[in-house]
Amino acid sequence: MSISKMSFLDKNLTLWIFIAMLLGIAIGVYIPEASSTLNWMSIDSVNIPIALGLILMMYPPLAKVDYATLPKVFKDKRTLILSLLQNWLIAPCLMFALAIIFLQAYPEYMTGLILIGLARCIAMVLVWNDLAGGDNQYVAALVAFNSIFQILFFSSYAWLFLSFLPPYFGVEAQIIELSFSTVTHAVFIYLGIPFLLGFLTRWQLVKRRGLQWYQTKFIPKISPLSLMALLFTIVAMFSLKGGEVIGLPFDVIRIAIPLIIYFVVMFFVSFFMSKWMGNGYPQTAAISFTAAGNNFELALAVAIATFGLASPVAFTTVIGPLVEVPVLIALVSISLWFKKKVYQET
Repeated sequence: MSISKMSFLDKNLTLWIFIAMLLGIAIGVYIPEASSTLNWMSIDSVNIPIALGLILMMYPPLAKVDYATLPKVFKDKRTLILSLLQNWLIAPCLMFALAIIFLQAYPEYMTGLILIGLARCIAMVLVWNDLAGGDNQYVAALVAFNSIFQILFFSSYAWLFLSFLPPYFGVEAQIIELSFSTVTHAVFIYLGIPFLLGFLTRWQLVKRRGLQWYQTKFIPKISPLSLMALLFTIVAMFSLKGGEVIGLPFDVIRIAIPLIIYFVVMFFVSFFMSKWMGNGYPQTAAISFTAAGNNFELALAVAIATFGLASPVAFTTVIGPLVEVPVLIALVSISLWFKKKVYQET
């Protein structure tokens, strides 16, 4: 049974997420010592509780993946090219344009927004795809594909969109020193570890107990872990920045507007591009959520390493997931509606 068909989550998921957001903000505002303790539990730019929450959140969807089928997905060159186009041409250009349009007068916020657009999603997309009934094999393959591309080219993209292009639009360039290890480190923690756990779990348990037991007994047992970890992660993230969210409400709104436009446009463009190419609903959902989401962990890590934890750039990258969570939950509902109306599937 998939997460999206669990009764209490299926009907009240949005409610639980908004409660988690409000609880996190309340902790940040009224119990600052708890936020300080959580913030203290960090190594470099990695917050250990949030990292554990993200790893546990990604583990059930990755444990569902039939890794033997991944080579077949990678042979689907049309889908890989489509994902490459969406994630590494349309997405960064759209976010760059939105940053220039909405935040040109706030260069540090603009820089943070551009960083978010460059960091392609490798974590929460697995949950959104699972909730929307997308293809787990496709989303795993696309996430792996984007991660490799991210490791190889993120630094070059950061130079292009932050240093080279801004002066042509009358905006001051931002010179950032970004090491290859910073990107690789973030990708390994937030993708490599849960990928390895999912692969080893499936390999060992299917070999020992059989595929039938694994799919009908084990997977239903661990599936709720993904949503529980997601709610924990949301509480933790909001508690860390709850005070700033309350203290700078207009800045939050200023940053949120282009982010909302970005998430919605990327989802709809990607969904109908995939539909036009003839992909079925499960593949289209996987492609759409991969393109719409962002790797806020990497964007935050780069912002902290380059500009500092207290910088407006880092603040912007934190606002990213705070906006992404409710918007992507709404897009999950829209995707399921499209499944019935556009694909005539139940």
